[in-house]
Amino acid sequence: MDKKLTRRDLLKSGAVAAGMLTIGDFGYAKEEQAKSTVFFTKDISAEGLKKLYTRINKNMTGKIAVKVHTGEPKAPNIIPTTMVKEFIKVVPNSTIVECNVLYGSPRQNTAGHRKTLIENGWTFCPVDIMDAEGDINLPIPGGKWLKEVAVGKNIVNYDSMLVLTHFKGHTMGGFGGSLKNISIGCASGKKGKAQIHKEGDNQWAGGSNFMERMVEGGLAITNHFGANIVYINVLRNMSVDCDCAGTGAAKPTTPNIGILASTDILAIDQASIDMVYSLPEREKHDLVERIESRSGLRQLTYMSEMKMGNSKYELVNI
Repeated sequence: MDKKLTRRDLLKSGAVAAGMLTIGDFGYAKEEQAKSTVFFTKDISAEGLKKLYTRINKNMTGKIAVKVHTGEPKAPNIIPTTMVKEFIKVVPNSTIVECNVLYGSPRQNTAGHRKTLIENGWTFCPVDIMDAEGDINLPIPGGKWLKEVAVGKNIVNYDSMLVLTHFKGHTMGGFGGSLKNISIGCASGKKGKAQIHKEGDNQWAGGSNFMERMVEGGLAITNHFGANIVYINVLRNMSVDCDCAGTGAAKPTTPNIGILASTDILAIDQASIDMVYSLPEREKHDLVERIESRSGLRQLTYMSEMKMGNSKYELVNI
């Protein structure tokens, strides 16, 4: 049975520590303000994924791209392939999609990327490396930094996209949520990722400007799919490092929380951040430090400015 969580429920259950509602206050604003819906379960399993997906999949039609970060070789913190294998059975006509990477890695080219996919266990369904045969440009209406971004050309072969994200920290982005998964993740390895990362002569420029470019890259993807894109964030094994760090990723010090799902990209990333910030200081310290030291919260405010979603949300427990 669905249960709409109130602040009182969250405080009584210990899900939110008193005085910790610092980022978005879990989206609870005045009653008259419109809110997006974010579904939540503590059940981090294939069944948990299935339960949430049925709440958001109304517009998931035709050929479905499932955007997952499949990880560097032997990456320890990725969403378990066994979990995805069982879950994806309820996502008909679906294909896992990825793009090659810009940094030094076996995944920098298609051959090495496919070898890594096999090594990490992504062998139970088709995997499309969307930029294997090049890229196409998608427009970014109103972009301050980018007017278009190069993405894997095979993106046009899909009618819908399921963004299945391992929520965690990130060396440059502060955190990697649904926004990072589609922006950096769908950008082509040779061109698109460089467009987002580069500022002037600096190939790896970070900070708030990078967050804005990342948002603009994400806007190209959300505009492309329109109503036919949904988001699931898995808050598990949340290292301060991304799955692109592979075996070098720092050991997670933040406890597992659960799974969130929404049709609103800003609402789900905001809710994920709020849940992390609501943890006791000792449990959230490392991840919060990573987020704030990289200006990561600028992802959320710029998504709001670019009208990509709603930071106010209602959390519904499943």
